Amino acid sequence: MALSNDSEAPISEFLLICFPNYQAWQHWLSLPLSLLFLLAMGANATLLITIRMEASLHEPMYYLLSLLSLLDIVLCLTVIPKVLAIFWFDNKSIGFSSCFLQMFVMNSFLTMESCTFMVMAYDRYVAICKPLQYPTVITDQFVVRAAIFIISRNALISLPVPILSARLKYCAQNIIKNCICTNLSVSRLSCDDITLNKLYQLVAGWTLLGSDLILIVLSYSFIFRVVLRIKAEGAVAKALSTCGSHFILILFFSTVLLVLVITNLARERIPPDVPILLNILHHLIPPALNPIVYGVRTREIKQGIQNLLRRL
Repeated sequence: MALSNDSEAPISEFLLICFPNYQAWQHWLSLPLSLLFLLAMGANATLLITIRMEASLHEPMYYLLSLLSLLDIVLCLTVIPKVLAIFWFDNKSIGFSSCFLQMFVMNSFLTMESCTFMVMAYDRYVAICKPLQYPTVITDQFVVRAAIFIISRNALISLPVPILSARLKYCAQNIIKNCICTNLSVSRLSCDDITLNKLYQLVAGWTLLGSDLILIVLSYSFIFRVVLRIKAEGAVAKALSTCGSHFILILFFSTVLLVLVITNLARERIPPDVPILLNILHHLIPPALNPIVYGVRTREIKQGIQNLLRRL
């Protein structure tokens, strides 16, 4: 039961109400979401096993791809099982601590993915613009340091988001009109002023994602400038093919994120269920597509998967 508006008793759990205006859609929507979830889990697990088992894939570029797959798996497992539990079993309750843990994982791992794309863009920059230096610059030690940087930077900067929300006083309703515990959806239920919450998430989010995007754009601008100078026949196509998969994933990740931001800014002009659906899909479609795009476009990964299937 939701608490009354004038209740001062502290709450111990929240109720997640997915699609407040179209709850009849939930059972129909659960089928494609379940299929996408299984696809994302299966594709990323296959990619991780292939890179682990295939010696030819034990290179820095594929280690970074493994890190991206691990982040995708964690994001999916943090969001989608709870959404499906709501759809199938009407299990709308989520504990106070669990809600803020989910908030932390979503905020930190989303920016970790962005940061991983930035490191992968740097990897492609060195491979194409400075190929002679690539073996000495992009090493296994570089990947370890990059992974530590990706995790520590984004975890530390994202940590205040759930902390600021958890310290608020929740004495009104405990109904979250969302399928997941986003910062604004939860903090709006508080009796306290949430200006600091909004401001910190805005500044932290745009600082992390914005800096990554700027560095990605710079990397690819240098790459395209070098590629356009290549005059050898077939060299341009070969150079672009080495970063084609990565560029496609960055473009898709950025486009989905941009659409999600725009719909949230135009919340008053569109149905409130649209941003909720886009938020769920943003945690599901990129994880499902990332390993598929690399598997289809990268000959070494495709060969590794074929070798793995022969061993079964």
